Amino acid sequence: MECDIRDKGLSKEGKRRIEWAERNMPVLSLIEKRFKKERPLLGKRISACLHVTTETANLVRTLATGGAEVRLCASNPLSTQDDVAASLVMDYGIAVFAITGEDNETYYKHINSCLDFRPHITMDDGADLISTIHSKRKKLIPAILGGTEETTTGVIRLRSMAKKGVLRYPVIAVNDSLTKHLFDNRYGTGQSTIDGILRATNTLVAGKTFCVCGYGWCGKGIAKRADGMGARVIVCEVDPVKAIEALMDGFLVMPGVEAIKEADIMVTVTGDINVIDRAHFEAAKDGIILANSGHFDVEINAKALEEMSEGLREVRNLVDEYTIKDGRKIYLLAKGRLVNLSCAEGHPPEVMDMSFANQALAAEYIINNKLPASVHRLPKEIDSEIAEMKLKSMGKRMDTLTEEQKAYLEEWQMGT
Repeated sequence: MECDIRDKGLSKEGKRRIEWAERNMPVLSLIEKRFKKERPLLGKRISACLHVTTETANLVRTLATGGAEVRLCASNPLSTQDDVAASLVMDYGIAVFAITGEDNETYYKHINSCLDFRPHITMDDGADLISTIHSKRKKLIPAILGGTEETTTGVIRLRSMAKKGVLRYPVIAVNDSLTKHLFDNRYGTGQSTIDGILRATNTLVAGKTFCVCGYGWCGKGIAKRADGMGARVIVCEVDPVKAIEALMDGFLVMPGVEAIKEADIMVTVTGDINVIDRAHFEAAKDGIILANSGHFDVEINAKALEEMSEGLREVRNLVDEYTIKDGRKIYLLAKGRLVNLSCAEGHPPEVMDMSFANQALAAEYIINNKLPASVHRLPKEIDSEIAEMKLKSMGKRMDTLTEEQKAYLEEWQMGT
């Protein structure tokens, strides 16, 4: 089998960890059971550019069980779990092209290896497959039925492509599903970001001033968990509605250049470039810890930070200490890449269960529906189906409407 991984000998540990994650992904397991019986993806080739983690392993296993031939590469050079990559190749027969810490040239070589078998469906986390296809591999487009996109940053890129009329095939924005962003982004990113910071630094959050740049669903989750651990939380925003929401949620709101003077820890989660820039570094409190949970490593201007520094050393694994020319120290985690996946293991399987259930069902939906070249959402019915399966797997029940209540909601004359 064609593949490029660090060490096939790591497969035993990877298999144990994949099986542990599977125990906590009951919705995906139910879908896999149906896929095994119905084989809805039979004969389809799927290229996936996702974080190579235990949770992703269970998604690609589900796709393969459904009849698809799958190739997997990493959507971030630092997020690959090498033992998981080895197990996927050795135990499950999945072609994987991913190595932890791979350089930029290798990263794109792996993307092209995933595209070389002419996929019918693409699965992205950050839109790098789609971007590569549209810029350098256009001959693949006629055979592609559609694609899926996992994260906010990727959806932003795709909507820009659609608006400019350059998107050549339909893409389902999995991130727009309620059972994805309300849970994965808020609870997954919230917990895993704090986890990454703590594993990298072993710092105490209680009593610290913790600044969150961006108050979307990911930012809300991080702020909530930092607050719960005893931090004083500051939120920086450019959207007045989100800024008011953060204020009414009980957090301080101020511009980033002011916040960084007080912050002990500052996290970016916006999807935009240079959120923490030269002016911020000039104002930063001595000893501040900087981390990013946005998809790309562009939110913290690491190049400018290096230019402003007279010294740089790694003081802990994935913790770089920059000594500014006036003697202040600034600590950057994971070189500005995703801290939750670079310094920790990413989202827990319980929350990725719903996200990857959306991915699996999106692949089936693309095959069963001829969609125009645009960005689409999965139908509400699929969202509800996933939520119901999740509730059931947790042993929870809920009310249902009576026929009388249904009639009342549909009858405009019964209001008074």
